[in-house]
Amino acid sequence: MGEEKKLAVLFPGIGYNFDRPLMRFSAEMARQFGYEVLNVGYTGFPKKIIGNAERLRESFDIAAAQTEKILKDVQFHDYSDVVFFSKSIGTIVAAEYASKHGIRAGQVLFTPFPETFSVPVSGKAVAFHGTADPWMDGKAVEKAAADADVPMYLYPDGNHSLETGDALRDIRTLEDVFGKVKDFLEQV
Repeated sequence: MGEEKKLAVLFPGIGYNFDRPLMRFSAEMARQFGYEVLNVGYTGFPKKIIGNAERLRESFDIAAAQTEKILKDVQFHDYSDVVFFSKSIGTIVAAEYASKHGIRAGQVLFTPFPETFSVPVSGKAVAFHGTADPWMDGKAVEKAAADADVPMYLYPDGNHSLETGDALRDIRTLEDVFGKVKDFLEQV
């Protein structure tokens, strides 16, 4: 009998690419756990999205359409374990994609929007959020995660990238986040 195949799919945020810490370390950690890693990159977003619900919805539609094209040939049923790592708008895209295609994927949600939790989570999930995130109402995100029974870890003074501007503090935050991601991967 052959070795089980595992797949990690990375869904970035707008302007938060695969070289940024949350995405880069997600890929590295997934590989350490034996996952193949697939990056879903999307482009062509409108400008000035923050605080504009219409542009945010347009951005989601763009990312969702591009995701469909990028993942159209992936045979998810060939994998014994699938985990979606997502950031910001990517959390909505990943949750919707898993739901639409019936994929039971673990979900690692970095700086999710409240709308992320409007779709039932198909597998285990964990979320990370900064308390000084200018992109969204933190209390709404916390409530949505609690209502969906998704554990959420909060980082005081963290922005939409979980950063504070204090380099050493941000490094400690990354260490804490990826310690929790490691624990999550050991349980999925």
